[in-house]
Amino acid sequence: MTNTALITGASRGLGLALARSLAAAGWRLVLTARGAEELEKAAAELGATAIAGDVADPTHRARLAQAVPELDLLVNNAGGLGATPLPHLADYPLDVFDELLTTNVVAPLGLTQATLPALRRRRGSVVNISSDAATGAYEGWGGYGATKAALDQLSNVLAAEEPDVAVWWVDPGEMNTRMLADAVGAEEAANAGDPAAVAAALHDLIKGRPASGRVSLP
Repeated sequence: MTNTALITGASRGLGLALARSLAAAGWRLVLTARGAEELEKAAAELGATAIAGDVADPTHRARLAQAVPELDLLVNNAGGLGATPLPHLADYPLDVFDELLTTNVVAPLGLTQATLPALRRRRGSVVNISSDAATGAYEGWGGYGATKAALDQLSNVLAAEEPDVAVWWVDPGEMNTRMLADAVGAEEAANAGDPAAVAAALHDLIKGRPASGRVSLP
């Protein structure tokens, strides 16, 4: 039986790298991201299904859930950085923080809720992409880190409530991605890890299916 994965934020970075790794192993993939052109290109490369849209939109989440009546893996990878340049919390614009909470916390929880029936049927897995900013006090990263800390705790409780579904909240470390470049500059980001190497480690985690918990990669 072919395994099916739904990956958000799959048009570039870690999402695309993981999609490539899973496709090479024969997985059926449903990919989503906001940028339709990049997403269609990735899907064409991998023989995947592309459903462009914003996971913060409940209608889009419902459409994704309908596309995966049987699901082995949900990867909540899509997320936002928030305000840039990274502000101190004393100056953090609350309207931006509210949007970031929706993108980084409400959206992955909503998609998890929508796909849980399919995941339960297949004793599937959920991967929520976290960050070391969820646990470390890094200047300027308070808004983003707070959303990832919230996602960690949601994952922790989900693991306790859904014993038949493996749940991992994963800190991938710094990667050379557009998001990191937006935060620290392209030159510094270029020295960060390769998303493909992190994706390989994440694929090994998925195959090994350890107990639910927080994982740091690679």
